Amino acid sequence: MTRVGTDLIEIARIRRSLERYPSFKERCFTDAEQAYCDSRRDPAESYAGRFAGKEAVGKALGFGVARAFAWKEIEIVGRPKPAVHLSGRLAQVADANDVTSIDLSMTHSRELAQAVAVVDA
Repeated sequence: MTRVGTDLIEIARIRRSLERYPSFKERCFTDAEQAYCDSRRDPAESYAGRFAGKEAVGKALGFGVARAFAWKEIEIVGRPKPAVHLSGRLAQVADANDVTSIDLSMTHSRELAQAVAVVDA
């Protein structure tokens, strides 16, 4: 069975969260994700892409809104082609559902970041 999840987010919304809530990065992104995003010319674009990626993966796994899982249980790694590493409860759910692969594509414009995840089980 193949399932698809998608998400679209305004980069400005993530930029505001980064500025207003210092704990936002620590709550939602792993140390490796933070190091990558903070190294980019416009970190908010990269954070937005990864945020959308996490939402898309969560939806494709059948969790809908992200409140059902811990943000750091989905880690977006690699470039230029992003890969997904699951941990914790989400990894257990994926194993129990015989998930064989998760493919992720992310993109952004000046204003929006989008991600699409395809899960095969």
